[in-house]
Amino acid sequence: MVDPLTVEAVFRRCPSESFDFALTSDLDPLDLIGGQDRARQALILGTGVRHQGFNLYVLGPAGHGLRRLVTRFLEARAAEASVPPDLCYLNNFDDPASPVLLCLPPGLGRQLRGDIERLIEELGSAIPALFESDEYQNRLHELKQAMGERQRDAVESVRREAREHAILLLSTPSGFTFAPADENGEMMSPDAYQALEQEERERIERTVEMLQEKLTKAIRQMPKLAKSLREQVNALNEEMLQSAIGAPLGELEERYADHDGVLAHLTGIRRSILQHVDAFHADHPEVPPEAVFSRLGINLLVDHGDTEGAPVVFQDLPSHQHLVGRIEHQVHNGTLLTDYRLIRAGALHRANGGYLVLEVRGLLTQPGAWETLKRVLDAEQIRTESLEQAYGLISTLTLEPEPVPLDIKVVLLGDRLLYYLLCEHDPDFLELFKVQADLDDAFDRDTGKLDLYARMVAMLVQEERLRPLDPEGVAAVIERAGRLAGDQRKLTAHHRDLHDLLVEADHWAEIAGRDVIGRDAVERAVTEQRHRAGRIRERGQEAIIRGSLLIDTQGTRVGQVNGLTVMQRTNLGFGQPIRITATARPGNGQVVDIEREAKMGGPIHSKAVMILSRYLANRYAGDEPLSLSASLAFEQSYGGVEGDSASVAEACALVSAIARIPLDQAFAVTGSINQHGEVQAVGGVNEKVEGFFELCQARGALAGQAVILPAANVEHLMLNGEVREAVASGAFRLYAVRHVDEALELLTEAAEKNRSLDDRVAERLRAFREAVRRSRSRPATPGDGGNGNSGDRQQGDADGRA
Repeated sequence: MVDPLTVEAVFRRCPSESFDFALTSDLDPLDLIGGQDRARQALILGTGVRHQGFNLYVLGPAGHGLRRLVTRFLEARAAEASVPPDLCYLNNFDDPASPVLLCLPPGLGRQLRGDIERLIEELGSAIPALFESDEYQNRLHELKQAMGERQRDAVESVRREAREHAILLLSTPSGFTFAPADENGEMMSPDAYQALEQEERERIERTVEMLQEKLTKAIRQMPKLAKSLREQVNALNEEMLQSAIGAPLGELEERYADHDGVLAHLTGIRRSILQHVDAFHADHPEVPPEAVFSRLGINLLVDHGDTEGAPVVFQDLPSHQHLVGRIEHQVHNGTLLTDYRLIRAGALHRANGGYLVLEVRGLLTQPGAWETLKRVLDAEQIRTESLEQAYGLISTLTLEPEPVPLDIKVVLLGDRLLYYLLCEHDPDFLELFKVQADLDDAFDRDTGKLDLYARMVAMLVQEERLRPLDPEGVAAVIERAGRLAGDQRKLTAHHRDLHDLLVEADHWAEIAGRDVIGRDAVERAVTEQRHRAGRIRERGQEAIIRGSLLIDTQGTRVGQVNGLTVMQRTNLGFGQPIRITATARPGNGQVVDIEREAKMGGPIHSKAVMILSRYLANRYAGDEPLSLSASLAFEQSYGGVEGDSASVAEACALVSAIARIPLDQAFAVTGSINQHGEVQAVGGVNEKVEGFFELCQARGALAGQAVILPAANVEHLMLNGEVREAVASGAFRLYAVRHVDEALELLTEAAEKNRSLDDRVAERLRAFREAVRRSRSRPATPGDGGNGNSGDRQQGDADGRA
């Protein structure tokens, strides 16, 4: 007979007396990645190798708090690295559609932007004042006056020559004209002119033609004189502008003499101002001064003036634009306009020279983001362009900024499933993410690790500025960590669960007026967490107690046993008993899985039933055919059934139905069976035991109810205090079995002892075979559907399937 487990076997306490500290504030905090040696080495490798493709993928479930854990590690590594340069975009004076990239030492970008802004402000007031000055106006007046005199001299020379020939040069609204003069020097009248001799008139006409040619030549010189005037004015304007911009630009050129990119931009500023001189003195310039000055500034894309070490950037929404940046547009008179000033940085720009942390699930759900990241990492440069532009979906003219050289480590955070799916389905993945950092879900629990775990708790407390814990409080946390790991030999590595537990324990310590978090505060936090998630559990218990769900916890029944299930609605699952029934009658060797037939059973459960049927045939039928028609069902189960943890209970119910031996309903059974009848470990054993215990307790005083579980699951037991007290008093028992025979022995302890269970099963199966033979020997009738031979073939086929 299997002995019940002792209270020491169902819970492993943490000896608080082994700690040599009074409060966790006395401990040196431990890095949250402490104990994760495999993952730490991978992170060190991935951050240390600077070659292309050695980016990282950190594998672990959400409960690890991956972002927090990895970011802290990267920040520690980045603090020792150099600060990357500032990134600026400048106007390309030769091709404004292709802005120029400028990389400057950290902090110099901010300085240059301020210097250019002050230069623009200074020139914005100095240049208009220059063109309004008396010096400029006097020199401009002199140039215009001199040009006017030259124009007048050209006409006057023709006028003087005409007078010498007694011809007048007259100005009319339509231009100049020539007329002969009389003796008094006045214009000759038409009658007087007609009175002249023919020879004289011909002389006058020849003279006028000659003068007309000279006048035409003089007038043709006017545009050249005007052009000369413009050139002289432009030279004056340039001279005046050079005097205005020479000193401030010269000062900046001297200050940034070591930076060729800045010097080239200052040269472009000088050339741009001189080319648009009309903007500063014309009444209606084609390009206003504001437009000229707007092309001179600095677009400081990334400013590392206040950065210490390499940047560590986490992008919570890794879309295409959030990764590579964007080019914004402004609406002007119904038209979308843009320039280099509207280029905005993305996460890759901000993290360049450091580390970019991304959650892979969010990255894969953003349109085009994954392909964009791969393209950028492969090309080792960032091109700021829209998603439509990258894929050629639009042909609208826009900017094409100079690409930014990329030097970055990308760290992806995600679960293991996504990692293996990417490895299998994306051939580029392992080329770009060569390093995997696989975080363990649990730490080994041994004496040496307890002190390290206490230091890790101290780190969480220090980060959140919580009350310190005393040794009993730390012991309670470690015991809870063992329960969360579901193992007496392990402690959970999920920092988020520990963080939430400590924050809530601090709250209950504050409510109790304590300055220290003790065991009572931690246990109160655990109780409250379970209570908040207990609505569905309580409703299920209520349904059983009121008789809506049929579960017996006393008495005996044939072909009926209490199975145990786990409901996982939140991170705090709970156990709930379920009635499993079996029927047996003569048949063709078929064990019907009602759940599978109703399409409510999963493949693992179907496999478990097949294994069970083979175990029965091998164990009880021997060389004889298994003439059995049996059925198994989870009563009042209206959802899907999956898993093999009920196969021991199903085997017991089926044996009970065959042998007609009742099973003790004070027991609940969990465990998986193999073809040899050996009991195998299952999951959720703590929740299953506590679920059955709570039901029995809710029905009244405990009367020796018990749970049968696999012996391999004993080291996974971390039961709560109420169950431990009941186990210690003997009011509730736990039995660990290694073979299904041991479970049957416990369940049928009150049955007849004069014959063994195997004899009873064998006797019934022989009776089944005789019944089958008798039915086959009867003459065939129209209702039989065939003869005995066909029945024999059916029997053989069924035996092969069973």
